[in-house]
Amino acid sequence: MSTLLVTGSTGFIGTNFVRYWLRHHPDDRVVNYYMPRYAANPGNFADLPAEQTKHLAHVKGGIGDYDLELATLRRHRVDAVVNFAAESH
Repeated sequence: MSTLLVTGSTGFIGTNFVRYWLRHHPDDRVVNYYMPRYAANPGNFADLPAEQTKHLAHVKGGIGDYDLELATLRRHRVDAVVNFAAESH
């Protein structure tokens, strides 16, 4: 079992990646690390099956917040980071 921290996970690409990962790697955990902005939609995971949501944690924060990022990496014992955090303008 691995733990991924996915930044920008409530945007279009990040959401689809998280859904794919949880579907194809059911034993892994995903930390949904997101900043509520214009393109973010935390409700994108509302319809996930219970067996997938139990493997999904939510952390609200920006990638520029060093202390929160470090604490999140340590608390969830993250194995890999996948970055989709971006703004198009």
